[in-house]
Amino acid sequence: MDAIARLDWDAIEAELDARGCARAGAVLGADACARLMALHRDDARFRSRVDMERHRFGRGDYAYFAHPLPEAVTELRRALYPRLAPIANRWLERLRRSERYPAQLDAYLERCHAAGQTRPTPLLLHYEKGGWNALHRDLYGPLVFPLQAMVMLCRPGVDFTGGQFLVVENRARQQSIGHALSPEQGELVLFAVNERPVAGKRSFTRASLRHGVSQIESGERYTLGLIFHDARG
Repeated sequence: MDAIARLDWDAIEAELDARGCARAGAVLGADACARLMALHRDDARFRSRVDMERHRFGRGDYAYFAHPLPEAVTELRRALYPRLAPIANRWLERLRRSERYPAQLDAYLERCHAAGQTRPTPLLLHYEKGGWNALHRDLYGPLVFPLQAMVMLCRPGVDFTGGQFLVVENRARQQSIGHALSPEQGELVLFAVNERPVAGKRSFTRASLRHGVSQIESGERYTLGLIFHDARG
């Protein structure tokens, strides 16, 4: 996918290493964003829907895509994974973990499926005025790819106000660090799912991360979520 290849991957990796999250640049045009948002009304495209307020996750809803995934979702996921796998493997090395991720997404998904994680995890998230998403981690089984992505589908300041993307990091014996990101329509944001290495005086230590969304002040906000590990069946 040309849009992924054109991103500044050296700068993205540096930002992920420094903060655990990075605004990466535009990967979808307005028409592609509109097509994905329109799918929200089509129940046949999703395997399940979740009312956040009912489960005390926040206020809003999200829906997991069913197979076959939308073409744009498949292309983004397959194009991003080979760029992220080397970063993920370097993080594992720094944390002194023995596992390694294969170079291509299909090989990693085969590993997930062999472990019983067979359900697709890409999702469409929707919020209206007053909506928000509690800080959380997207863990769906024992296998977890350490990086994930979101793409803003709306126009901030036009379609909605408020609703910043939040990442909060906790380090041992330190106060939490928070980041609030405001990506533009079609822009990709990358972030750690659960943990990342942080350079210490002598070695790397583990920092834990959660992400969420601040309250929507007006309008409607849609985002595409891209998770690379599948979920338990």
